[in-house]
Amino acid sequence: MKTQAKCKICRRMGDKLFLKGEKCMSNKCAMIERPFAPGQRAKKRRSSTSEYGKELAEKQKMKRWYQLSESQFKKYVKEIYRDRAKIKSVADALVAKIETRLDNIIFRLGWARSRSHANQLATHGHFQVNGRKVDIPSMQLKVGDVVSVRNGSKDKDTLKDILELAKKNPAPKWLSFDAGKIEATVTRLPLAEDVQLPADVTTVFEHYSR
Repeated sequence: MKTQAKCKICRRMGDKLFLKGEKCMSNKCAMIERPFAPGQRAKKRRSSTSEYGKELAEKQKMKRWYQLSESQFKKYVKEIYRDRAKIKSVADALVAKIETRLDNIIFRLGWARSRSHANQLATHGHFQVNGRKVDIPSMQLKVGDVVSVRNGSKDKDTLKDILELAKKNPAPKWLSFDAGKIEATVTRLPLAEDVQLPADVTTVFEHYSR
């Protein structure tokens, strides 16, 4: 997806979704320069939105935030909704499913500029889990799993600065990073309180329960 297209998504959603990594943290962010929806009539007040429209907007924000396809995101929600009687918090369950994806963990560790970049790096097989090469970005890691950079990939231009990047992006509470080995271990499942979500999870589930 092109840079301009990603910026338009944030402007259309009316919220910063950090789809462009470091650029989103700078004054060049489109949400700072043009904090209104794209289009000739964008600067005018937005019309009122129906309840369904609000639910749809929350779902789109969450999906875009994690850069998942509709089928991927819907699959996660439906799995949780099906087992909701056994789950204490649907928000914690959804966060645990998505945050423990290999590509998301790579992004959270600061090893990639954005989630789309992390997805690309994982697809190219630059990482290993528990000592074995993997190339499936959607792979869900469990407590105790260890993710590291493959020896053959450590000198790649996109990965040689990992230690420097990791210093700028401290590992989240549910991950333990070993700078000496350049590897991270999942110490527990992440909770909704561990991340700053862009949307209300309850509203997202209400949308899919229709």
